[in-house]
Amino acid sequence: MNSKKTILIVAGGLGTRYKGLKQVDGILSNGSPILEYSIYDALKVGFNKIVIIINRFIPESYIERLENISKTQNFELHWVYQDMDQYIPEGYDYSSREKPWGTGHAVLCAKQYINEPFVMINADDFYGKEIYQLASKEIDSQNVSDSQFELIAYPLNTTLSDNGTVARGICTVDDENFLIKVEEQTSIRKENNTIVYTENGKDIEVDPDTLVSMNYFIFHPSMFESLENYFNDFIKAGPQLKEEFYIPSALQRMNEEKKVKILVKTSPSQWLGMTYPDDKIILKNHLEKETQNQRYPEDLWKSTILS
Repeated sequence: MNSKKTILIVAGGLGTRYKGLKQVDGILSNGSPILEYSIYDALKVGFNKIVIIINRFIPESYIERLENISKTQNFELHWVYQDMDQYIPEGYDYSSREKPWGTGHAVLCAKQYINEPFVMINADDFYGKEIYQLASKEIDSQNVSDSQFELIAYPLNTTLSDNGTVARGICTVDDENFLIKVEEQTSIRKENNTIVYTENGKDIEVDPDTLVSMNYFIFHPSMFESLENYFNDFIKAGPQLKEEFYIPSALQRMNEEKKVKILVKTSPSQWLGMTYPDDKIILKNHLEKETQNQRYPEDLWKSTILS
């Protein structure tokens, strides 16, 4: 069994709707952003290698902060910049683009740093303790391979924001809980007592219990080869300036080409996220309660987690 157990954190977004770099925005007085709570939960169940995809706007002061934490907590830490020119076919002009290429490209940028099964998460999503316990168990049991990945999904109604629309990968599964398809929808919202998204100018209602991808995946490193090929196809097709290369779309293609089966499991944890500025208070209140219930220490890094 590989001694490395890895978490890949995607933190390269620009935080447009949040109006700031939410991936490094401290939630409580301890100054820890969401990604540090994710790291804390992961370390507690045996993960020992953290790879973080970032953009050039992440402050050097935060990089130094986490470098110091990695030394005191004895975990391996790698920073990877998601730059525009990485894995771009020669001769392609991307000079007019400002928005990053998306989560699929972000994961691809980590290719040289990961050679073992790994968990992918978003930096600005709080996934909850129990999901890391489940992921650790699945990796230890060797349930993830070059022919089978896993997606740990959440019921749609537990992932919405009261402050605007959200993007979610809507999952359809077969009788054995293997993924049939995942469709990225970017305008999901509450309307009165229903949940809807808009497609081709028409509102479509969605069952609240529908499982959706929150980008919590367990991957085998073999996926990087397909990801690179698909991103190359995406660029050659001439994407619009704000069009993105999404992980769910890449997985859907791998699934359709029968390169891999994707087992979908329901998360045992509560999800919270920060899409909009007003979402922060909800997460703050939740973490204050978790701290009061001694699920987290007031200072995450006061004592050593790993020996």
